[in-house]
Amino acid sequence: MQADPIRAPARAQDLTLRHRVIGYHAGDLERRYPKLAVEEDVFVNYGFLPSAHHALMHPRVPGSWNAVTRKRANALLAYVREHGAVHPRQVDEHFDHGSVRNYWGGSSNATSQLLEAMHYHSLLRVVRRDDGIRIYAERSQQPLAEEVLSRDLIDRLVDIVVMKYAPLPAATLSGLVYRLRYAAPHLSAERKGALARAKARLANARIDGIEWCWPGDEPVRAKPDARYDEARFLCPFDPVVWDRRRFELFWGWAYRFEAYTPAPRRKLGYYALPLLWRDEVIGWGNLALRDRRLDAEIGFVDGRTPAPELRAALRRELERMGDFLRAAGVGRLVVGQRKSEVGSRK
Repeated sequence: MQADPIRAPARAQDLTLRHRVIGYHAGDLERRYPKLAVEEDVFVNYGFLPSAHHALMHPRVPGSWNAVTRKRANALLAYVREHGAVHPRQVDEHFDHGSVRNYWGGSSNATSQLLEAMHYHSLLRVVRRDDGIRIYAERSQQPLAEEVLSRDLIDRLVDIVVMKYAPLPAATLSGLVYRLRYAAPHLSAERKGALARAKARLANARIDGIEWCWPGDEPVRAKPDARYDEARFLCPFDPVVWDRRRFELFWGWAYRFEAYTPAPRRKLGYYALPLLWRDEVIGWGNLALRDRRLDAEIGFVDGRTPAPELRAALRRELERMGDFLRAAGVGRLVVGQRKSEVGSRK
C-alpha cells in the first residue's frame, strides 16, 4: 500500500485503508503499526506491505557505497545497537554529518539520508512513527523459511503486483515489473524472464486493441443487476486510481495529481480526490478540515448538476469522511461546474 506524507485531508495510506478496514480512522495504521505483521519499505512504490512479502525482497546489498559512507554506516549501526529504537534527530545530534544534495536538487540532512539508505539496504527497519517521523532500529536478518530460487522469488513479487493492480493493460504490467528494480535490485537480471513467464501464466484478453492481464484463477463475474448507489472519494494513490493509463481507458478522462504543480496551472486542485459514483469516476473533490468541520468543493467532468440521489450519496460520503477524520461535522459543500478545465477523452 503506497504511502505519502501529505495530509489533505489525511495521509494516502489512511485514505486508502478507510475503504478496506471497517471502523478505520485516520492515523490508525501509525498507532497500531508496532503490533502488526507489516513492514514499511520500498516496493514498486514506497509504503507498507506484509512481513512475509517484505522478506522476499531482502537482503539488499549496499554495493555502491564508498569507504566514507561504509565507515559512517558502521558507526551509526553500532550506535543503534547500543540505544535501540532511535529518532533521526537524536542520531543527528550525536553524529552531525551535515547536509547533502538530495534527489530534487535541494539540501537534505546527511544523517537522515544515511538512515534511509541503511533502511533500504536491509540494515535497519522502521519500528514505528512518532508524529509521522520514522523511528529506526536494527533489522534482524530473517532468512526465508525455505530455499527459493531467484526466478521463483521474482515470480512471487510479480504475482503480488498483479494481485494489487489487476486488471492491467499489458503496458502497465511491463512497467510494474520494471519497477521491481526498486524492490529487489539484486534480482534485476531476472526481470525480463519474469515478465515473459507472467504473460504466459496470467489470464488475458484483447479488448479494443488493448491487451489486458489478470490472475488466472480469478473468476470473471458478470456485472450485478443491483445498482450500488454510493459515492466514494478515492485517494490519488489508491490501487483503483494509481494506473493513469487504465483510469483513462475506464472512465474517459485524465486525472492528474497536482500537489506539485504550480497553483496557477492546477485544473483540479492541490489534492483532488477522484469521486467514484456507482461504477464510474465522474469528478473529484477537494476536502479540508476548518474549525474541525469538513468543507468540500466538488467538480464534475461533464459539468453536471448532481441529481438528488447523487447529492444524498455525497452527503453520506462526507459524513463517513468526517467520522474517519473525527471531525465535528460536515460544513460547507460547494458543487462546481468546470468541464472546460479538464482534459476529457470522451
